Amino acid sequence: MVRVAVVGAGVGGLTAAIALQADGFEVDVYDQAGELSEIGAGVSLGGNGMRVLDALGLGKAVRDVSANLQRIEFRHGKSGDVFYQHPMGAWYEQRFGGPFLGIHRADFHQLLISAYAGEPHLGRRCVAVHESPEQVELQFADGSTAHADLVVGADGVRSAVRGHVDGADEAVFSGMSCFRGLTPVDRVPGGDRFGLTFFLGPNRHVVAYPVRGGELINFVAYVPDPDWTEESWSARCAPREAVAAFDGWSPVVTALLGNAEETGRWALYDREPLRNWSTGRVTLLGDAAHPMLPHAGQGTNQAIEDVAVLTAYARNRNVTLKDALRGYEQLRKPRTRQIQLGSRANAACFQVPDGPLADERNARLENLPQMVGWIHEYDVYAAMATGSEA
Repeated sequence: MVRVAVVGAGVGGLTAAIALQADGFEVDVYDQAGELSEIGAGVSLGGNGMRVLDALGLGKAVRDVSANLQRIEFRHGKSGDVFYQHPMGAWYEQRFGGPFLGIHRADFHQLLISAYAGEPHLGRRCVAVHESPEQVELQFADGSTAHADLVVGADGVRSAVRGHVDGADEAVFSGMSCFRGLTPVDRVPGGDRFGLTFFLGPNRHVVAYPVRGGELINFVAYVPDPDWTEESWSARCAPREAVAAFDGWSPVVTALLGNAEETGRWALYDREPLRNWSTGRVTLLGDAAHPMLPHAGQGTNQAIEDVAVLTAYARNRNVTLKDALRGYEQLRKPRTRQIQLGSRANAACFQVPDGPLADERNARLENLPQMVGWIHEYDVYAAMATGSEA
């Protein structure tokens, strides 16, 4: 039996472990955290990601703990007035082959832990990878080691496994930080009618949507801030700091930010697209392979797409493992690169000053379903059948 070590017990790593186990691989998951506890934040899942979760038998469980978003709307940040909206819900599912859901990250994480047949090895921070033609040795900060036939690096934007695959590189700071939190729906005026909601204004914007069946509203509030460089999911701040950053904005925004149960803040980084994702026995997945800014809402969905392709190629016993990993990255790199770079561009689009630039952007939104269709309608299984990212 092929032994697989997955480094990272986040959404991408656990989904990969579940998929590989289902195909008969012996899988161990390692994570640097002393305990697995997800922060209070939401994740959006589109039709492209849900197609894979359905194929893995996880779709119903995901739907049961999510909110099905019924509309997308864009609002002026200060007035709160809607200037563009479009139905989602049934329209989205018919158009793109699956629902668009908002899910609490902790709910998603717990669901995946329950589906993984085993217990992740915690307190194992990977510090080195030693690869030979026969196997891979992982070295951890506590002095322990582990061995595997295949290593999957799903350890995020500051991946230790990434350095082994493609050499050292630096994370790229976007010059922007974000406030994140969850607010009870009854503390947000009109919160019970939220779908995927954007509040746009000069130099900053807010994205919000319901999770946990509509009980909570997840928000991410983006601000330019070259001085806040802490990239930590555990960094906390007072809700009043977020409110102050959006002084003068709609009362809906300030209620959303000011009534959060807990507010996190961290700097936003990505990296330049990689030349290589794999060696003979080591490969990357999700943010370790293609860390992207959140402005396309695709980070989680792309990691899930990665899982489908990696598992399919790894199960092919007619090729060497090295060739299987090469095929995996060749199929995935063009698409993830395009989304990675597009996510960078979206931030500027969302934060243009009022006036002609904003008017031009707002007019372009009339074509939004067509502009994002190539992302959401994507069928990773059809792509594998044709061997093309087209």
